[in-house]
Amino acid sequence: MKSAVMNWKTQDNWTWKEFAALLLLEFGFVIGVIKFVVAPMYTEWLSNELYSGTLMGLTIAVVLLLGVYVIALRPQKLSWSEVGLRSFPAKDWWRIIGWTLLYLVGSVIVMEMSVLLVGNSYDNSKTEAMQQNVTVLAVSISFITAAIISPIYEEIFYRGFLYRWLRTRLGIGGGILISSLIFTIIHIPTYNAMPVNFLCGVITAWAYERTNSIWPAIIIHSVLNAIAVLLTSLG
Repeated sequence: MKSAVMNWKTQDNWTWKEFAALLLLEFGFVIGVIKFVVAPMYTEWLSNELYSGTLMGLTIAVVLLLGVYVIALRPQKLSWSEVGLRSFPAKDWWRIIGWTLLYLVGSVIVMEMSVLLVGNSYDNSKTEAMQQNVTVLAVSISFITAAIISPIYEEIFYRGFLYRWLRTRLGIGGGILISSLIFTIIHIPTYNAMPVNFLCGVITAWAYERTNSIWPAIIIHSVLNAIAVLLTSLG
C-alpha cells in the first residue's frame, strides 16, 4: 500500500495528450466559452452578479470534474484516488493547521505589499457584489461557493491532476511553480487577488506533496476562503 501511494510522485498513467486536453478544456472552453459567453448570459438572466457568479462557479466545477473523469480517469479505469482523493494520517492535522496559519499570514503580507507597491485594493467585482447584498442568503451562497465548491474542484484539478502530472516530470520545484502559475493565470481578471492565488497554489501543492492526499489542500483552501467571505460580509 505504501509503495502505491508513493508512486504518484514519480509516475502516472497519463501522457501529453491528457495534459493538453485538460489545459485546452480550461483555457479554451472554461475561459473562452463559460467566462466570456455563458457568464454574461447568466448575469442577464439573473440580474445579480453574486447569483450569476455562483452559477458560473458551479458550471465550471461540473465541467472540470467531468473533464478529469472522462479524459484522465475513465479511459484508464482509474479511481479518484489517482488525483489525491485518499485518506491521510490523523497526525497530519497539525501540519494542516500550520499550513493554514502560514497561508493566512502570508496572504495578509502579500496583499499589503501589493497595496503599497502597486496601489492594489482588497476589493474586486466578487467582493463588491457581495457587499452590495449582505443578507443571510447572499452570505450563505457565497460561503457554499467559496468554501466548499471552489476548493474541491480547484484542488482536484490543479493539484490532484496538474501538479501531479508536472511533478512526475519536472520534480517538486517545477511542479509547484508551473501549477501555481497556471492557477494564478486562470483567476484573471481578479488581478488584485493574483498574489494570494499564487501563494495558495504553492502551499496547497506542498500540502499534497507532504501528505499524499488532496484533502489537506482542500481543507486549507476552504478555511481561507471561508474567512475571506466572512470578513467581506462584515466589511
